[in-house]
Amino acid sequence: MPTKPLLTRGAHPIRVPESLELNRQLCGAVATSLPNPQTKGVKVVSRFLLAASAEAHFPAASVPEVAFLGRSNVGKSSVINSLLGTKIAKTSSTPGRTRTINFYEIRWAGKPRPALFFADLPGYGYARLPRELAEGWAGFIEPYLEHRPTLGLCVVLVDCNVPPQASDKQLVKWLEAKQRNFLLVATKADRLSGNTLRAALAGLQQDFGVDRIASFSARTGEGRDKLWSEIRSACRQETQQET
Repeated sequence: MPTKPLLTRGAHPIRVPESLELNRQLCGAVATSLPNPQTKGVKVVSRFLLAASAEAHFPAASVPEVAFLGRSNVGKSSVINSLLGTKIAKTSSTPGRTRTINFYEIRWAGKPRPALFFADLPGYGYARLPRELAEGWAGFIEPYLEHRPTLGLCVVLVDCNVPPQASDKQLVKWLEAKQRNFLLVATKADRLSGNTLRAALAGLQQDFGVDRIASFSARTGEGRDKLWSEIRSACRQETQQET
C-alpha cells in the first residue's frame, strides 16, 4: 500500500498507510501553538500525531502515554479538549463508530521535545456497535493496553449521572488484573450539585471497589487541574521507572 509521511522528527519521517493519511487530514494534524488558556498551572502545546487501527501503526514507544477509555457518549473527546484547551479531538456523529486509537503529542510550552502522548481509545458498550468493531478490542486495543511499555496511566471515564455499567466494571477488573495504573474519573459532574454529586461519587467508588475517584466537567472546568496533577505525577513515575 502506498504511504505518505505523517510527520518528520529530524531527518527521519514517520510513514503511515495512505488510508491513515486521509484520517490525518480529517483530524487536522496541525500543532496548536497557543498555550492552554483554561488551565492555571499547566501550559501545553498539542497536536494530532496519528490514528492507529493495528499494532503496526502505533507510534514508537518513547515518552509516557496516557490512555483515555470509556463508553460511547461518556465525553472522552470533551475531556481531552478541555485538558488541552483546544478542540483537537473530534467526535463522531454516530456513537461507537471510531475505529482507531488516536494519538496526540503533548509538550510543555517552551520545551522543544514532547513530554507525553494522549491516546484516545475507541468507545465501547454501544448497543448498535458492529461485531467487527467490537472485535477490534481483541485485535489491537487489548494488546495496546496490556503490552504498551510506556503506558503510564489509564483514565477510565464513567458518567456520574448513570448507574455503574457492567462493561465499565469489566474494564476496571481487567486493568486491575493486568496491574495497570488507572484512575476512575466521573464526567459531566456539572449536571449534579452539592450533596447529590458527593453521594454519586461515593456510590461509584464503592461499586467499582476503587480507592479514589475524581470528578470532571468539560463545561465548567471542574476537576481539570486535579486531573492534570494526576497525569503529570503518573508521567514522572513512568519516566523514573524507565531510568
